Amino acid sequence: MNLDDLKAKRGRRELSALPIPEKELCNRFQEVFTAAVNDVLREHGLLHQVLPSNIAPLKPEMKVCAVAFTVKGSKNLTIESEMEQRAKMLEEIGDNSVVVWDTSGDDESAQWGEVMTMASQKRGCRGAVIDGGVRDTNKVLELDFPVFCRYRTSNGMLGRFRMIDWQIPVMIGQVFIYPGDIIFGDIDGVIVIPRDIAYDVLLKSEYIKENEKAIKQMVLEGLTPSEVIKKGGYF
Repeated sequence: MNLDDLKAKRGRRELSALPIPEKELCNRFQEVFTAAVNDVLREHGLLHQVLPSNIAPLKPEMKVCAVAFTVKGSKNLTIESEMEQRAKMLEEIGDNSVVVWDTSGDDESAQWGEVMTMASQKRGCRGAVIDGGVRDTNKVLELDFPVFCRYRTSNGMLGRFRMIDWQIPVMIGQVFIYPGDIIFGDIDGVIVIPRDIAYDVLLKSEYIKENEKAIKQMVLEGLTPSEVIKKGGYF
């Protein structure tokens, strides 16, 4: 049995260089919208880059784009050294990152809360995407920190759930996420942009945003949908 190809696809990857700084890239993505990014990824043949639709922002206006800092965990009753492990993970979060939790489908615990928000903000983190739960919701909202999650609960992780590892490839829904990928979330959900094509996707998304201004103007001027399409527009 030869597993070399599978190992290559599932293993850690070297971060590919970007033609512009990560911060600039992410700031510019936040000026577009996930639907435009999704359309560009479709042109690349990538039709399954959106996280499950039940992962939603705590507030509709929340928006984040940053570099994936991945965390993997699952239900687990053991407590020994759990806090020390959690602290070590938090200390490795980098600038311009977004923490992305693969919880193995957990439906009980909150993997994120107020103190984690405060600690990660100090590290330059820009947001969190949790395929699981959040607690201290009112306090997190006060910190003006974008969080996307499936549910809210008062249950903490300790004695219910613990991390397995971090900065490893993870999978949420049908989407593979590698450390260093670009994560973009807005009111329409969260989309994963592979790092090696992120800059090209950005440029094309910016073009779509500008092009749609002309399409909207055609509609405002009274052109029929068929006329808009003949002029290169779309719906």
